[in-house]
Amino acid sequence: MNKTELGSPTSNSSVSTTGLQNSGSESDLRQRDLIDERKRKRKQSNRESARRSRMRKQKHLDDLAAQVSHLRKENGHIVAGIAVTTQHYVTIEADNSILRAQLLELNHRLDSLNEIVEFMETSSFEMETGQGEGLVDYGGGGGGGGLYDGVMNTLNLGFYNQPIMASASTAGDVFNC
Repeated sequence: MNKTELGSPTSNSSVSTTGLQNSGSESDLRQRDLIDERKRKRKQSNRESARRSRMRKQKHLDDLAAQVSHLRKENGHIVAGIAVTTQHYVTIEADNSILRAQLLELNHRLDSLNEIVEFMETSSFEMETGQGEGLVDYGGGGGGGGLYDGVMNTLNLGFYNQPIMASASTAGDVFNC
């Protein structure tokens, strides 16, 4: 070594600066290592959190898909039930319509029968009180037009010969309750 190297302030300061830099670099390295370790742990934690979030989201989607499937199945049952109920309604409405028609026909028949009974009672009353003339001619005079003698002789009476209209199905339905 020469004198200038040993005695010069620049050479000593560079050695001491390098020594200081070395000790500063080690602490900087340790700090950087700690910071890097914290970053690595934070990244790993974030990855785990994101993975759990994706799993929750997937579970939620699976639950929603199962719910959609269940609701579609339930909706199908409801639609089928509505179709069956509608068919029952149509059938009952048709039966109800038939029953209304039968009711009208039976009311008409009852009115006709009540008129006949009233006529019979009136004629019988006239016969008993002597207000009638004995035999009443309903046939338009003379020859076999139907006479009523007060004893319910139903032969050849005009109003008894008129049929009461009813279809075969109506009579069967009404009398086969």
